[in-house]
Amino acid sequence: MASFVDRVVVHATGGNGGHGCVSVKREKFKPLGGPDGGNGGDGGSVILRVDGQSTTLLGFHHAPHQKAPNGEPGKGDMRHGFKGQDLVLSVPDGTVVKDREGNVLADLLGEGSEYVLAAGGMGGRGNAALASPKRKAPGFALLGTPGEEQEVELELKSIADIALVGFPSAGKSSLIAAMSAARPKIADYPFTTLVPNLGVVQAGDTRFTVADVPGLIPGASEGKGLGLEFLRHVERCAALVHVIDCATLEPGRDPLTDLDALEEELAHYAEAVRDEDPTAVPLTERPRLVVLNKVDVPDARELANFIRPELEQRGYPVFEVSTASHEGLRELGFAMAALVSEAREQEERRAEEQRTVTVLQPEPARRRRGRDRREFVITREDRAEEPLYHVRGEKPERWVLQTDFNNDEAVGYLADRFAKLGIEDELFRIGAKPGNAVLIGPEENGVVFDWEPTMLGGAELLGGPRGTDLRMEETSRPTRREKREQFYDRMDAKSEARAELEEERRAGIWTESVDEARSRRREGGTGETKESDDSE
Repeated sequence: MASFVDRVVVHATGGNGGHGCVSVKREKFKPLGGPDGGNGGDGGSVILRVDGQSTTLLGFHHAPHQKAPNGEPGKGDMRHGFKGQDLVLSVPDGTVVKDREGNVLADLLGEGSEYVLAAGGMGGRGNAALASPKRKAPGFALLGTPGEEQEVELELKSIADIALVGFPSAGKSSLIAAMSAARPKIADYPFTTLVPNLGVVQAGDTRFTVADVPGLIPGASEGKGLGLEFLRHVERCAALVHVIDCATLEPGRDPLTDLDALEEELAHYAEAVRDEDPTAVPLTERPRLVVLNKVDVPDARELANFIRPELEQRGYPVFEVSTASHEGLRELGFAMAALVSEAREQEERRAEEQRTVTVLQPEPARRRRGRDRREFVITREDRAEEPLYHVRGEKPERWVLQTDFNNDEAVGYLADRFAKLGIEDELFRIGAKPGNAVLIGPEENGVVFDWEPTMLGGAELLGGPRGTDLRMEETSRPTRREKREQFYDRMDAKSEARAELEEERRAGIWTESVDEARSRRREGGTGETKESDDSE
């Protein structure tokens, strides 16, 4: 089984950020020394890095799920959590990162090139970092945010200067073995080469790489054979070399027919990949050489001499070679080196033309209002004949993830942050009314609440135990009916209290009637009571 894999699907997950700590310093002679909760550590990120020692994506084929470590939570006594270590994944040079829709996210070229596949979550701030002159001892901390999750497709496109293209058993593997130190598998049956092979060739002062891909057959662009699956490895090559078998005994095949079939399949493939990189030079417009192989066979040499004028008339440089006797390999090597040198010079000129002068400009002054910075967008949606205001933005969504909704003080802090960002003003501007539903975040995991403007602002001026917010308490204004009922209840309670006092007087506990004393005070009299006169 071949150990070469050039296309895999990777599921990457960044580490979660550690939660902040809620702690108050307590020690001898300092029972309430202030908040000392530490911050949580950031989660680790999943990073792709080009490694020269890596040549295949086989490791991701066996382990497609990759997750970075989480950050540690904060602790008391101002001890911050450790940051999660980044997970660095080694990939070969020429790896292309695509999303599941086929969009190119990164093209990793050159030793050490990196791409952050899944960023780690942010660590939450402890209550020591949230303290302020008005909020001296916060009873809450911010939660760590979860790491990013991303599913991508890694596709390997080999970095080679020259690509050998030909039918199966045309001698491509033998040619690369004769010209370089590469030792691919060579046998006398079709599709011996199952994976691309790379070899380094030295021709004079020029050193270049040659790629040998599995053989092409008619219909390869429609999925027949193995060539279509590996044609991506010739996309980055500066020139193509058609290796033609002049000693084949298969019926219906000859060098000219084979060349036409190869050109047709390359044209179909170039048309299919044109949308991926419109700026790249199509395969049909790259420089070409034609190699008439196996001329050590007498019949093959005679055939090569016969068709050579026809190929040269088409504009192809033609070389007659033999991998067995090494005939013509030196001339072929120098011809390849000339094409490579020319392509490298053109690339340098193109890079020089695209180079621009960097102009340093001061950053524009930021506006104070949140809506002017466009840090969030609010759209109105109708759900079940009721308005729903959908808030999207990097900051609001992150703040929601950092909030512990079981802590009223944390919820109040979130409301204050929204007010300072300008969300309340924007809701007023677009016509939102108290009690309307507001959704913050995406549909699948957003937070929905009923908007109450009176809950916003002024949390620092409210007192109460840590972890509580007076604005979160259920407070409502009584109606007229409720006020009337409360008034009658108070009057009935007073009547019952007077009746109880009168019964106690009649029982001898008191010597004067409450009603008579009230009437006497009302009349202003100072004489004795009626009962006193009767007793005399």
